[in-house]
Amino acid sequence: MGIEILEAAADKVVARMPVEGNTQPYGILHGGASVVLAETLGSIGSALHAHTLGKIAVGLDINATHHRAAREGWVTGTAVPVTLGGSVACYEVTIVDDSGRRTCTSRITCILRPAAPGA
Repeated sequence: MGIEILEAAADKVVARMPVEGNTQPYGILHGGASVVLAETLGSIGSALHAHTLGKIAVGLDINATHHRAAREGWVTGTAVPVTLGGSVACYEVTIVDDSGRRTCTSRITCILRPAAPGA
């Protein structure tokens, strides 16, 4: 996927991903690739939050709305928390192209579970 993490904290996670190599047959960024980027960002943020509670984060739900196509360059995703609780973490992820135009909006929810012994 070529995802590069640029910033990672529980309150904000930023990464970018190349369009090239992640396209569908029409030459545009595959919607599933956008979802992979969104889930990666939300999962990292959730895991960082869960760690402060001695827990782990596991994906529970994700959705995405694709607003416009990206044909070249990079897309950049930014995840910010909607809620950071003791049992659930939810992030909104916005993905933009090199011109700053929104290509996708996603929401990911992770459930926070007790860490297994030794994990």
